[in-house]
Amino acid sequence: MNAGPGFRSGFACIVGRPNAGKSTLTNAIVGQKVAITSGRPQTTRHTVRGIVHRDDAQLVLVDTPGLHRPRTLLGERLNDLVRDTLAEVDVVVFCMPADQRVGPGDRYIAAQLAELRRGRSSTPVVAVATKADLVPRGRLAEHLMAVDGLGEWDDIVPVSAVDGFQVDTLVDVLVSHLPQGPALYPEGELTDEPEAVMVAELVREAALDGVRDELPHSLAVVVDEIVPREGRDEGRPLLDVRVHLFVERDSQKAIVIGKAGSRLREVGTRARQGIEALLGARVFLDLHVKVAKDWQRDPRQLRRLGF
Repeated sequence: MNAGPGFRSGFACIVGRPNAGKSTLTNAIVGQKVAITSGRPQTTRHTVRGIVHRDDAQLVLVDTPGLHRPRTLLGERLNDLVRDTLAEVDVVVFCMPADQRVGPGDRYIAAQLAELRRGRSSTPVVAVATKADLVPRGRLAEHLMAVDGLGEWDDIVPVSAVDGFQVDTLVDVLVSHLPQGPALYPEGELTDEPEAVMVAELVREAALDGVRDELPHSLAVVVDEIVPREGRDEGRPLLDVRVHLFVERDSQKAIVIGKAGSRLREVGTRARQGIEALLGARVFLDLHVKVAKDWQRDPRQLRRLGF
């Protein structure tokens, strides 16, 4: 990679209210899945760094949980995580989905960003109208006007992560706001997330697929171990991956497991495909579901679950 004169590098933080398309946009920009996606709000629990390599720049994307008015201790800690991240990046990407009207959640985040700019006035903010493919051109124009009236932005870019509309344009805009400097990561590296975190996120994504609204906020996933199976030939390695899924109530445990364990088997089948692609080896995935009552409000349990 040429990191000579004129090369730019830095961090971009993607923010937005829950389910604004942040993780899908991250994956589209990187060109490979580094963040889990779901139709359910509050899917992302950890910041995920996706790395874009270009001949003239290296852009490191930081995906975050949706910034929102917190109702639990977990919600407060996720918001703190977002604010800490915002204070350390070179450019902020504020996602507002075009298929939804600008609402209180967007105004709340805009106010938070305005406060950030008062403290660090040099931090540029790019407003992005996500999901542009879901609305007609006239509605998109209305949305862009509403976004423009919400605050002071350095750029406004409509995109569609699904069909690629203006994704490259957005990358060009973000790179233009980065400082000049050397590459921060080796060429070819797409994320710096530990494998265990990525495995946990893949299991969580599979478990969230098609469930009731009550479950996403209450589901936490912890990887106990990833170890090679003893006695296997070097040419046919097998990894034992043991994972615990934590929910807050017995009724939620029943949802995850399903009748006679049918749904948990489906979760394992779907997650294993992504995990094998991630780890580059065959995997035996051992899933266990446990109840950790009201863990979102319990500081001790939050620490045990990694929050």
